[in-house]
Amino acid sequence: MRATDHRKGVLLCFSGGMLLGFDVLLLRLSRTDAWTAMAWRGAMIFIVLFLFWLLMRALHRPVAPFINGWPGLLVSLLYGAGSVLFMLAVHRTTTANLVFLLAFMPMFAALFSWVFLSENISRSALLTLVAALAGIMIIVWDGMERGSLSGDLMALSVAICMAAALTLTRWCGRDLSLSPAMGQLVSSLFAMMIVIPAAPGAFAFGWLALNGLLVVPLALAFLALGPRYLPAPEVAMFFLLESVLAPFWVWLFLGEEASIASLIGGAIVITAILAHSLWQLKHAPKTEY
Repeated sequence: MRATDHRKGVLLCFSGGMLLGFDVLLLRLSRTDAWTAMAWRGAMIFIVLFLFWLLMRALHRPVAPFINGWPGLLVSLLYGAGSVLFMLAVHRTTTANLVFLLAFMPMFAALFSWVFLSENISRSALLTLVAALAGIMIIVWDGMERGSLSGDLMALSVAICMAAALTLTRWCGRDLSLSPAMGQLVSSLFAMMIVIPAAPGAFAFGWLALNGLLVVPLALAFLALGPRYLPAPEVAMFFLLESVLAPFWVWLFLGEEASIASLIGGAIVITAILAHSLWQLKHAPKTEY
């Protein structure tokens, strides 16, 4: 891998992870129910990315097909499932639990890369997997006692869907940067099948528009491009930025505090994955995950 490609991948994923850190806060600020937020957010993200695709074609700029073959369709469905589960989890568990469980995504990506792409998992990755699993069990057990087990399990399922999408993108080697758009359309249509989305007030619509028309489309496009330049587990590591930033923004603006068990479990997950990342950068070969 050329150094320039690696730097490009790091810049794209870092930018995407930073933007994604505002997603949960903007959803909470809108104060809409899960289905309404899912319908409007998904439709907005799809419209923005679809219009961008049409503009690139009109300007005769090189742009990938909107659905880039069967891998693009499958990745879109994975993004759609992840979006539905994410939106439900936002309204069923705390922000801390949500983002800490999403932080398990790199370990799932490493596991999928090992199984399906024959990219070896190092001993440090296996140890990290065990440590992160212990942290997740603490969070889930706490969620069971507080009645948010379903939300915690949904958040964990989001990590699985996203890791699978990144791994498939890495495997096919195609430009699937627009696949999140189709995924968001799937989630929006799914929400509309459940309920007829209410028209949010001006205040709520403003937060949803900021999130769905600007923040999330950019974040998803940057992160979807990442696997073209970086291995899937490395791309997934940048989702940790959301795990660090989202609880901070929610605490700063909404005053939502995490439980002690969530903080302990989340600290174990974050520490384990960050330690693994540093170890990989310093000691492990670039092809080993």
